[in-house]
Amino acid sequence: MSSAVHSTEEYDMDIRSLSSSRSHPQDPPYVHKVGLPPKQNLFKEFKATVKETFFADDPLRSFKDQTRSKKFILGLQAIFPILEWGRNYSFAKFRGDLIAGLTIASLCIPQDIGYAKLANLDPQYGLYSSFVPPLIYAFMGSSRDIAIGPVAVVSLLLGTLLQNEIADPVANAAEYRRLAFTATFFAGITQVSLGFLRLGFLIDFLSHAAIVGFMGGAAITIALQQLKGFLGIKKFTKKTDIVSVMHSVFASAHHGWNWQTIVIGASLLSFLLFAKYIGKKNSKLFWVPAIGPLISVILSTLFVYITRADKDGVQIVNHIEKGINPSSVNQLYFSGDHLLKGARIGIVAGMIALTEAIAIGRTFAAMKDYQLDGNKEMVALGTMNIVGSMASCYVATGSFSRSAVNYMSGCQTAVSNIVMSIVVFLTLQFMTPLFKYTPNAVLSAIIISAVVGLVDFDAAYLIWKIDKFDFVACVGAFFGVVFASVEIGLLIAVSISFFKLLLQVTRPRTAILGNLPRTTVYRNILQYPDATKVPGVLIVRVDSAIYFSNSNYIKERILRWLTDEEELVNKSGHQKIQFLIVEMSRNQAIL
Repeated sequence: MSSAVHSTEEYDMDIRSLSSSRSHPQDPPYVHKVGLPPKQNLFKEFKATVKETFFADDPLRSFKDQTRSKKFILGLQAIFPILEWGRNYSFAKFRGDLIAGLTIASLCIPQDIGYAKLANLDPQYGLYSSFVPPLIYAFMGSSRDIAIGPVAVVSLLLGTLLQNEIADPVANAAEYRRLAFTATFFAGITQVSLGFLRLGFLIDFLSHAAIVGFMGGAAITIALQQLKGFLGIKKFTKKTDIVSVMHSVFASAHHGWNWQTIVIGASLLSFLLFAKYIGKKNSKLFWVPAIGPLISVILSTLFVYITRADKDGVQIVNHIEKGINPSSVNQLYFSGDHLLKGARIGIVAGMIALTEAIAIGRTFAAMKDYQLDGNKEMVALGTMNIVGSMASCYVATGSFSRSAVNYMSGCQTAVSNIVMSIVVFLTLQFMTPLFKYTPNAVLSAIIISAVVGLVDFDAAYLIWKIDKFDFVACVGAFFGVVFASVEIGLLIAVSISFFKLLLQVTRPRTAILGNLPRTTVYRNILQYPDATKVPGVLIVRVDSAIYFSNSNYIKERILRWLTDEEELVNKSGHQKIQFLIVEMSRNQAIL
C-alpha cells in the first residue's frame, strides 16, 4: 500500500451540497457569491509573494514598535541565542550540562581520532574539530541537545572527494590539508548562505528514504574501510566500493593479516557491541556505551605498551601533535584550480552535514517540545565551519550518537558543548602523548561499533510498506554507495528524490468518491469498500493543485474515468453518467 493511503484520507472531503440536494429536492439551490480579491499593483503582489515564500514565520515581528536600544539587544539575541537563554541559566542546569559534557567528551575523543583517519588526516585534526566548532555553536545554535564534532559519514565523504583530486594524501600531505580546509570554508559559506537567504527548504529535496539508503550504504562502506586497521593490513586499496575492498582484503589474507591485531580488534569490538546492548536494554545504563570507547582505548593502549605488541606488527597511532589548533588562514586556497575544487567539494559536504544536523536537531527538539529555528541553525553551523577552517578544523556537524548520549545524560543547554570543548582542549594540551601506543585496531573497532546503528532496517522495511517508489530511492542510494562510490550513491539519491517530486507534480493522484451509507460523507471507493457511487453522477477528486505542468494530464485522466464508467454502465445496465463533479476544495488552480 502506498503513502497515498495515509495522505488521501486527509484529503477526503464531505460533499454536503450534493447530499443536501438529494435529500431536499424541493428546496431551491442557494448560490454563494464569490467576491473578487482586492486589486494590487505588481510591486505589492511581488512583495507579498516573497514574504510568504521566504519569511512565512515573520522573523522581524519582535522588532516592531521597539526602541533602537531594544532592537539592538534583540538583534544580538537573534544572532547569539545564548544571550537570551543565558539570563535564566542556573546551577541546576549547569550540573546537568557538566555531566553531559564530560560524558560526550569521553565518547568523542577516541571517535575523533578514528574519524580523522577516515578523512585521511592526522589524528589531531579530528580533535581540533571538536574544540573550536562546538564553542562557536554553543553561542549561536538554537538546539539544546546537538553535540558538535566530526561524524563518520561526512568524514568518509570528504576523504573520498579529496582523494579524487589528490590521489596520495601522504606524499602530498600539505596540499591535501590545504584543500581540506578550503573545502571546509566553502561548506560553511554554503550553510550560512542557505540560512541567511532562507533557502533551507532546498535540503528537503533529499527525501527521508534516500537519506536512509545513503546512510546505510555509507555505514557499510565505512565498516569495510576499517578492515585495514582491524586486520592489520598495510597495503590497502584506495577505492571504497565493496568489490575492490574485498579483493584487497582477501588478496592479502596469506601474508598481510596480523593475528595479534585481529585478536585486539575482535575482543574490543565485542566489548563495545556488548556495551551498546546493555545501554539499549536499560536506559539508566546509557553511560556504559558512552564510556566504552574510552575504556577500550585505555585498555588496548596499556596492553600494547606493556607487551610491546607494536614490535610484532601491531600498528599504532604513534604520534599526535600536542597543543591547540594552529591558525590555517594562510593555508586556504583563494585562487587557482584548487579554489574551484575546494568549492565543489565543500558544497557537497556542507549540504550533507547540514541535512544530518537539521534532522538530529528536529528529532530532539520534538522530544523536548521546543522550537528549532532551521535558518538560525544553518547560520550557526556555517559560521562554526568558516571559523573552523581558519583554525585547522575540517567539516563538523551534529553527531547522532553523541547527541543521543548528550540527551540521555541530562543536558539542559548548549553549555554541554562548551564543557566537551574544554575537555578536548585539556587533552590536546596535556594528554596527546598518552595515545602513542594506541593500536589502530581499537580505532577501527570504535568506528565499526559507531556506524552499525546507521543501517536502519526498520526504517527501510517501513518505507517498503508505505511507498514502493520511496523504497526504490532507498535501495538505489544504498547500492550506489556500496557498489560504486559515495558520490555516485549521493547522486542517485538526489536524482531519484527529484524525479519523484517531478512525478508527483506532473502526475497527481486522482480518485473516484462514493457515499458512505447513512452519512453525508464521501470517500475514496478503493479505500472504503462500503462507499457507493451516486447513480448518474461521477465524483472525481484531484489530490494536487493544478499547474500548467499537470493540467493536460488531469483533463485526460478525468476523460478516461468517464470512458471507463460509461463502459461499466453499458455492461451493467445502470443509469448513464449525466453529471461530473470534480472535488477540488483544498486545491488552488495555477494556470
